[in-house]
Amino acid sequence: MPKRSTNTTIDDIRHSLAHLLAAAVLKRFPGAKLGVGPTIENGFYYDFLLPRTLTPNDLKSFEKDIRKLIKNDLSFNGKRVTPAEARKLFKGQEFKLELIKDFTKEKKQLTVYKTGDVFIDLCRGGHVKRTKEINPDAFGLMSVAGAYWKGNEKNKQLQRIYGAAFKTKKELDKYLWQQAEAKKRDHKILGPKLDLFTFSELVGPGLPLWTPKGTLVRNILDDFVWSLRKKRGYERVEIPHITKKELYEISGHWDKFSNELFKITTREGHEFAMKPMNCPHHIEILKRRQWSYREMPQRYANTTMCYRDEQTGELAGISRTRAFTQDDAHVFCRQSQVKEEILKIWDIVDAFYAAVGFKNLEIHISGHDPKNFKAYLGTRKMWQTAESALKQIAKERGVKTEFKIGEAAFYGPKIDFIAHDSLGREWQVATIQLDMNLPERFDIFCIDEKGKRERLVMIHAAIMGSIERFLSVLIEHTAGAFPVWISPVQVQVLPVSKKHESAAKKILKELLASDIRAELTESSETLGKRIREGEIQKIPYLLIVGDKEIKAKTVAVRGRDKGNLGTEKLSSFIESIKKEIAKKR
Repeated sequence: MPKRSTNTTIDDIRHSLAHLLAAAVLKRFPGAKLGVGPTIENGFYYDFLLPRTLTPNDLKSFEKDIRKLIKNDLSFNGKRVTPAEARKLFKGQEFKLELIKDFTKEKKQLTVYKTGDVFIDLCRGGHVKRTKEINPDAFGLMSVAGAYWKGNEKNKQLQRIYGAAFKTKKELDKYLWQQAEAKKRDHKILGPKLDLFTFSELVGPGLPLWTPKGTLVRNILDDFVWSLRKKRGYERVEIPHITKKELYEISGHWDKFSNELFKITTREGHEFAMKPMNCPHHIEILKRRQWSYREMPQRYANTTMCYRDEQTGELAGISRTRAFTQDDAHVFCRQSQVKEEILKIWDIVDAFYAAVGFKNLEIHISGHDPKNFKAYLGTRKMWQTAESALKQIAKERGVKTEFKIGEAAFYGPKIDFIAHDSLGREWQVATIQLDMNLPERFDIFCIDEKGKRERLVMIHAAIMGSIERFLSVLIEHTAGAFPVWISPVQVQVLPVSKKHESAAKKILKELLASDIRAELTESSETLGKRIREGEIQKIPYLLIVGDKEIKAKTVAVRGRDKGNLGTEKLSSFIESIKKEIAKKR
């Protein structure tokens, strides 16, 4: 095996493999039309217009051809070209010609990269010097999906080939294991299987419907967040689901996100929008009267649904929807109170995520991109002040942070909390945003000690963020086996036969009286089948009632993933499960 350069980046490897994939596809389909082939997290993809639909066998054949190209130790060489030269090189390639036209109009320098004598592509670069730097055992072609050219459903639909690539086979094997496990835990399959949510063609894509069990889980989580907020002085507010265009024009959302809004025109010709976020509404609640500095801070909490016109191809189960619920809160305070208020929110985040099974959250501070300041509201000084404040608070909290340039909200920097699930995947969960811009745009202030106006600061705080998206993460993290305190059914009572049902019903009644969520499954099916069904439904505890249990006044306990736990008095079981629920573990 040739020695690979230690300076080669994984992005270079992935980008080079995208070119080799295109070369392999052109070998099989000389008339293929080429789209684009960028790198992505864990790999790369390339889009093609082909004469037929690809199969898994095609992917295996492409992999084989790519490995041959790697073995041939081909070089990657780039050069600048004029628009005329580029058009000549890509004659007959309609998508490349369109890109050349776009880049020329934008006055971008055109460059092409040649892979040996087998392939040439319109490309900015970022490649290995020679294919020997690519480990042929550390990549694989994963799947084929449909993709509209330039992401526009009015354009032609292409076939997108996804590939995974790493520096070592060990990394690839870990990723493949992770992907296989992820399929088993896919919330789009598990959610309906556990009877948590459903979708309806008549209601529409991206609009989940929540069953009694799913609604119960949502409410349990939201009630816990509210209990944590209530202890820290928050008050609940409520707002409508539509609003006049003017509100979002003042906030800046109309200009920034106009294409993502569901818009409504009234019979009188007024333009409204279904709310995509809640912050401007909460500001208007604050503005109902004048506030003294003595009354600061004001803390509003609101769990409410929002709506965004996501493209159909971007929808994904409940992780990306058109209707989603935010456990939203906004704190309006003085600059001197920012640190205390953010630390209170941080305490809520830590308490919540420890209880749902995510520990050691990673902390990112997301700031603005100084090179693209036009994408943000406010002044550079405002941004520098806000970002410095968040960095100082994180430092005093004693946590290690990573600063992310360009990932701030358009109105302010934020602290993002990153959870690692049981498969090692990263998910951005809670967020705390420090906003000096919306208070300025809406002119919100309090009267200070000297009787003068003092500009307020606004803190946006979402613990779960989108409840739908959070639940998609939690379902996959736990494989649907929720902690006992969250499980919609905590105990299932199983009478062995018909003659044991009367005793089982008394046990059920006692469990329900003790505020334990329990169900009874009657003996119409065999006991073994009912036990398996309870395990499939991920119910934490099964209580089996037969002759021996009735005589001894006990229950036979089966624990989820623990099997037979023996028999015990019902009162003892109730006491132990209530302690487990109270601990929120």
